[in-house]
Amino acid sequence: MKVAFVVYPDFTALDLVGPYEVISRWPGAEVHFVSSGTDPVRCDLGLTVLPTDTPSTLPNPDLIVVPGSGNPLPVLEDQILIDWLSTAAPDCAWTASVCTGAGLYAVAGLLGGKSTTTHWMFRDYLKALGVRVVPDRVVWEGTHVSGAGVSAGIDTALSLTERVHGREVAEAVQLIIEYDPEPPFDSGSLPKAGPKIRRLARKMLLGDRPVRAATRFGREMMRARIRRARGAGVAR
Repeated sequence: MKVAFVVYPDFTALDLVGPYEVISRWPGAEVHFVSSGTDPVRCDLGLTVLPTDTPSTLPNPDLIVVPGSGNPLPVLEDQILIDWLSTAAPDCAWTASVCTGAGLYAVAGLLGGKSTTTHWMFRDYLKALGVRVVPDRVVWEGTHVSGAGVSAGIDTALSLTERVHGREVAEAVQLIIEYDPEPPFDSGSLPKAGPKIRRLARKMLLGDRPVRAATRFGREMMRARIRRARGAGVAR
């Protein structure tokens, strides 16, 4: 099975590495790292990945995995990746997104009418793109699976493993990577985190210019809504 992990500037490392640790252990997995160019790609916190392919060299993967980003808007203007997804994804056996990676599928017109999850900070933006957003950690819609923020990519990949190779293989891979979480704090989702922790998390995500970042995000959501209202929406 040809597996395409999409990489782009500022992707989040665990969004990629978590699913990679699971899926690369599949029997017969042929792993590719696809970028719109051939230069090294730096994640949002510094890890760098060397692409193995571009859309032109991998037109027909069997599985596409799109990670999210702490800076999720610029990649939504990457027309090379968008065009590739719009043509390659419909013919895939399986597709997957982690965190804000769902946004790239949305702008490629692939999530219209489909239930999808994403990082809690990105839900409103994804809704503005016309996507039906649900708050679950892992969501299946046909042959597409989406995961919520960052660490949910591991759960997403294990769920996908069960669909593709059966429960025994999925459980064996889970044991191999010793994925047996015992978090020290019970604040890993919005309903569990108190107001103070939510405010601090938002502040950390928005960086040293939170007002400017929030304003830009709001402006882009408005643009997405206007585009949909004019009939040039991204959801098909």
